[in-house]
Amino acid sequence: MRILEILLTLSSFVLLFHFKMPKKVALAIGLLNIGLLTGHFFLEGYRWQMFFVYLISSILTIYIIFRMRLRIKVGKPLAYILFFLMFMMLILSTFASLYIPVFDLPKPDGQHTVGTKTFHLVDQDRDEVLTKDPHDKRELMIQVWYPADHTNLQKPKPLFPEDKQIFKKYIQTYASGWHLPEFVFDYWRYINSNSYENAEILSSKKSYPLVLISHGYGTGRMMHTAQAENLASHGFIVVAIDHTYSTTATVFPDGRITGLTTDLDGTPEKSTKLGGIWTKDTEFVISQIKKMNNTVFNGKIDLNHIGIMGHSFGGATAFNASYANPEIKAGINMDGSLYNLDKKHAISKPFLFIESDDFITIKNKVDKNSFSDKEIKDSGLTKKEFMMMIKTRKKEFHIIDQASLIHIDGTGHYNFTDFQLFSKILKQMGMTGEIDHKRSAFIVNQYVLDFFNKHLKGVGGDLISRPNPDYPEVKFPNQ
Repeated sequence: MRILEILLTLSSFVLLFHFKMPKKVALAIGLLNIGLLTGHFFLEGYRWQMFFVYLISSILTIYIIFRMRLRIKVGKPLAYILFFLMFMMLILSTFASLYIPVFDLPKPDGQHTVGTKTFHLVDQDRDEVLTKDPHDKRELMIQVWYPADHTNLQKPKPLFPEDKQIFKKYIQTYASGWHLPEFVFDYWRYINSNSYENAEILSSKKSYPLVLISHGYGTGRMMHTAQAENLASHGFIVVAIDHTYSTTATVFPDGRITGLTTDLDGTPEKSTKLGGIWTKDTEFVISQIKKMNNTVFNGKIDLNHIGIMGHSFGGATAFNASYANPEIKAGINMDGSLYNLDKKHAISKPFLFIESDDFITIKNKVDKNSFSDKEIKDSGLTKKEFMMMIKTRKKEFHIIDQASLIHIDGTGHYNFTDFQLFSKILKQMGMTGEIDHKRSAFIVNQYVLDFFNKHLKGVGGDLISRPNPDYPEVKFPNQ
C-alpha cells in the first residue's frame, strides 16, 4: 500500500471507535481524514481496492461532524451491527489493497541509468498469415532498453500506455480476454517502470551486446520489463518483441490495439507453425536493429554478440532461433517446452534452461515412465496419443540434458515474468510457486545476467557453473 493509503486506512479504523473518544478528538481525526482522503485522490490517485475505505471514511467523518447538529441517535443493537459491518468492509478493502497492490518494479542493480524507446516495424517482405486480409503485412511493436545518459529530470516511464484513451482501450482488451470487468485493471495506470523514455544512449568506448526477449503465449513484452531494465543497467541493449496476435494486447502508434487471436491448442502442427512465425519475427527484428544501429543508437550495439531469451512459448522460440540463426551466440529458455524437434539434436552453442518445479516433476515422471492409468485418462488423450506425447517429451528432455540446466526450487510457471509481482493471489491460483516473488525475480535476474556476461562479454560465469550458497534455491539437476 502507498503511504497516504496506509494513513487513510489507519485513521478510518480509528474513527470506528469515535464513540469512545472525546468529541473534539474525534472531530480532529475526522478533519485529518478529509485531508488524507483529498491528498490521496490528488497525489496518489484512487483505485477500486480502496473503495470501502473511501466509503466508511466518508460516512464516519460526515457523521462525526454533523451528529450534534442533526442529533442522530442509533440504538445499541443497530450500532453494533453497523460497527461490525464497517469493520469487515475495512478489512476487505485492506486485504484487496495488499494482495492486489500498486507495486514498483524491482530496481535495476547495475551502474547505468536505463533509457527506453519503442518502435513500430512492418515487414514488407512477409504476408501476415494470422489475419484474413490478404494484403496485410507482418507488423510488430518492439521496445528497446539501453544504458542512458542525460535523463533531464524526467520521471520514469509508466509501465502501461500513458494516453488515457489508449490506456482505456488497452485495459478493455485485457478485461475481454480475461473475462473480467474493465475497472479491475484501471489501477495499472499507477505502475511505473525504472526507464526514461527517449533518453540519450550512454557514450562508451565499447559497444553493448544485444539481447532479444520473446514473451510467452498470451502475455506480452511488458511482462519482462524488469528483466530488460536490469540487463540494460549492466551494459546490454535489450529488445523485447510483442508477437502480434499472440499477446493479450499490443498497442500500435495509430491507436489500434490487437488482442490474442491465434489458436495454440498444443498440437505439434500448430506449435510448429506459430513457432516459425515467431522465429521469423526475431530474424526480422535483428535485421531492423542492424539498420538502426548507426542512426538511432550511434553505432553502440555490438552485433557480433547477440543473445536471446524467452519465457514459455517464447523460451521455445529462443531455442528455435538460437538453433537456426548463426548470428545468435547464446540463449535462455525460461520454463518453455520445445517444438519442431523432428530434425533437431543437441544445440552447439551456449544455451541455458531455467526451469520450475512443475518441469522437474514432469521430467522425473517421463524419465521413469511412471504414469498411472488415471493420469493417462485425465489427460484427455488416448493411450496411443499419450505415449506419442511421452516419446516427444523424451526427445525434448534429451536435448535439454545436453545443454545447461538449472531448477529454481519453489517456482511456478509465471515466476519467470513480471506478472508474479502483480498479486500474491497468483500463488493461491497455482500460477506462481511458494517462493517469495521478489526473491524469485531477483534470482532470475542474477542468473540471466551471469549467463550473458559470460557468453556475450567474456566475464563472470560463476553462478551458472555450480551451486552457490547465496542461492540455495538454485539446483543443478544434471550435476
